[in-house]
Amino acid sequence: MTSTSAAQASGTAWRIESWDPGYGASTEEQPGQSLIEPVLDVELPPHAWRPVDSGSAAWPGALFVDGVRRIDAMGWGGASESAADGTPSLGLFASYAAGVVRCRPGHAGLIDAQVHRGLFSGAAPVLDVHTSAGRYAGIGVALRGESPPPMQQLGERVQERMRALELEVSQRARTTCADSDVLVVDGPLHNQVRLPRTLGYAKTHATHYLPAELNRLVGRLAAGQRTPVFGLRDRFSWYLKLPGGSGAPWAGVVRVECWADQPAGEPTASSIDTAIELASASQPTLCRYASCEYKDTRAPQNLYPIAGLERELRRRLGDQRLLHRAIRRAARG
Repeated sequence: MTSTSAAQASGTAWRIESWDPGYGASTEEQPGQSLIEPVLDVELPPHAWRPVDSGSAAWPGALFVDGVRRIDAMGWGGASESAADGTPSLGLFASYAAGVVRCRPGHAGLIDAQVHRGLFSGAAPVLDVHTSAGRYAGIGVALRGESPPPMQQLGERVQERMRALELEVSQRARTTCADSDVLVVDGPLHNQVRLPRTLGYAKTHATHYLPAELNRLVGRLAAGQRTPVFGLRDRFSWYLKLPGGSGAPWAGVVRVECWADQPAGEPTASSIDTAIELASASQPTLCRYASCEYKDTRAPQNLYPIAGLERELRRRLGDQRLLHRAIRRAARG
């Protein structure tokens, strides 16, 4: 959860989240228990788990990666008016973007931003649609029957394309920036981005990964402290308490993760040492960019570089109303 304030109503004290409810809950009321069996003795044996203080210096540079997507319009038909059985084909006109912000002490700058547009449909073939606002590239999607619904399947493909674009900008950033820079991907790690010195950054918690007695330790973390590193199949993870989250036990807590293979191969003693090094350096680095409640409705988890990048990418997607009108005019033409 994020920072909270107490409110008195009908004799009951309530702690009110600063986290904007429009984004859902930062922590689910009853988080599901992960089916992944965590490896708890990576850094410390479970009986010796304790809050770990920050003892490392922050990285000199950090690269923050994020992507956004939006459905601009829905349509029916495709290249032909309908499918062979007479059922019209659904199409999603989508815009998606990804970018990278590089942060160093006293300076932050956008170093890459890419915007793509596509018409996603199960129709065959899917032709490009040229509008006054730009081209929507035709992207055919092999639908898997009616379950899940075609709308969901097409949306998943948009997400995949956005993830691929995140990989593209991440690889360029890794090539052009210093090797010492850490790469922070907004959200849990996904297989497309398997690069060295890469962290996944999960702001919300719908799943518990630790047993109950160790979950209680997460609630006792002070600002800047983390849990010991633990293993989750092909990655290492730890919980970190950001400054500014007060009130509820999990206020300001994020889950950070890195690949266990760094970036390929079975976990070894050296990869465990690397994970602990990453975890220690993540404490001062991520805490440095924690947002404040009066500036961000998702504080402190929505880090300033990620929030700024998200705003800039959404601006570059363009005005949805103008795009919708351009698509309608092109469809009539």
